[in-house]
Amino acid sequence: MKIIIKLSPEITIKSRAIRVFFIKILITNIKTILKKNNESASIIRNWDYLEVICNNNKHQKICAILVNIPGIHHVLLIKKHMFRSLQDIYEKIIVSLNHDIKLSGKSFCVRVKRRGKHNFTSQEVEHYLGNKLCQHIVNIRVNLKNPEKTIYLEIKDNQLFIIIKRYEGLGGFPIGTQQEMLSLISGGFDSAVASYMLIRRGCKVNYCFFNLGGAMHTVEVCRIIYFLWNKFSSSHKIKFISIDFSEVIKEIVSKIKDNQIGVVLKRMMIRSASLVANRCKITALITGEVLGQVSSQTLSNLTLIDSVSDHVIFRPLIAYDKEKIINLARKIGTEILSKSVPEYCGIISKKSTAKTTKQLIEFEENNFDFTVLDRAVSQSYVIDVQNMPDQIINQYVFQVETKKILDYNDVVLDIRTEIEQEKNPLCLNNIEIKKIPFYRLIDQFSKLDPNKVYLLYCDHGIMSRLQVMYLYRQGFRNVKIYRPSIT
Repeated sequence: MKIIIKLSPEITIKSRAIRVFFIKILITNIKTILKKNNESASIIRNWDYLEVICNNNKHQKICAILVNIPGIHHVLLIKKHMFRSLQDIYEKIIVSLNHDIKLSGKSFCVRVKRRGKHNFTSQEVEHYLGNKLCQHIVNIRVNLKNPEKTIYLEIKDNQLFIIIKRYEGLGGFPIGTQQEMLSLISGGFDSAVASYMLIRRGCKVNYCFFNLGGAMHTVEVCRIIYFLWNKFSSSHKIKFISIDFSEVIKEIVSKIKDNQIGVVLKRMMIRSASLVANRCKITALITGEVLGQVSSQTLSNLTLIDSVSDHVIFRPLIAYDKEKIINLARKIGTEILSKSVPEYCGIISKKSTAKTTKQLIEFEENNFDFTVLDRAVSQSYVIDVQNMPDQIINQYVFQVETKKILDYNDVVLDIRTEIEQEKNPLCLNNIEIKKIPFYRLIDQFSKLDPNKVYLLYCDHGIMSRLQVMYLYRQGFRNVKIYRPSIT
């Protein structure tokens, strides 16, 4: 058996020079990824397909790798023969059917693609083989519209390709045929899917992460980034730039009006990402924003957000709805990873205006100390994604005790934002409650009485879990999660 790689149609319509350039890059990417997976194979370049030659017991594994490489439309597992006549084709099909395809008792059809000069057409081959197979195999019938089995053949000159199995690929362009980009990734469904969509378009996508939730937020995002790199773009070295935004959040929350926080926060992120992009010589940014999904993502607000940067900002999900995004996340494999990551921006900004103005935003930002932003960017760190060892990520994963019923001596820390606390106050009889928003917890926890046990509380239990894990990693053992029973 052999493996045939069919190129994305978008490659085949290019001019000869561009087509050859794209194919060369694709071959390089394939070789790099196979080497990373400790697989060896030879690749033969043809004008409209690539042929992969490997050990017989490696075909399935190599096909599973190839389908996730951008630029490949589909992968065929085939048997290749030379033929002299239609009768010769039929005899080779019969041998193949005995080994690979069971037709007895089923409906079937034959589909043929033909190239070269022959004394027959593709339709004539289909009719001939269909009739012969009906005569040879009992209890079968031809069904052209909805067959239970389809026999796919390709004929090129005097070569016959019997297609044993077809695997759908990603399509798009090979990575490296387009320019580098910087994706602002939060770990949620949107930013992960947006990153994938530009990877598929042939971009080398690097990642800029704004840490709003401590060490566990970093871990959750690293898992997603490593997954995206390992599955779709391991042919290239990718940068992960992490910026600690805790001080920036404090400055925003203390200086900016509640209804302007959402837009100001996004503007600060775009400013920071632009500085990082300049440093890395990257000309475009990627975000997962969707038009009208939240208040900060209206057209007028997005225009104000874009105005703080000279970089092109790609929003591949701009016209999608959440259901479609989650379905795509499920398809590419990031849904489960993104499910547990809170929408930190939404937690911080609860009352964002749907239509602010340039004058209002600039007035609010006059109160902001931009040295805080500059310091955050200057202290950012860069990691090569391929060097994100699993053991570093996994060391944060452990079980944290969760209590549903409190004891009289427990102290509950309400780590929700001030807006959440005011909107839905936490009332517990005879239990001490301290209100410390999560973005101030790191600084204030060390000042609390170390002889007491503190139970962190938030509405959904996600932020409290992440913060407890972070405190635990800092050496604090007097922390638990308070998650009351839902009745």
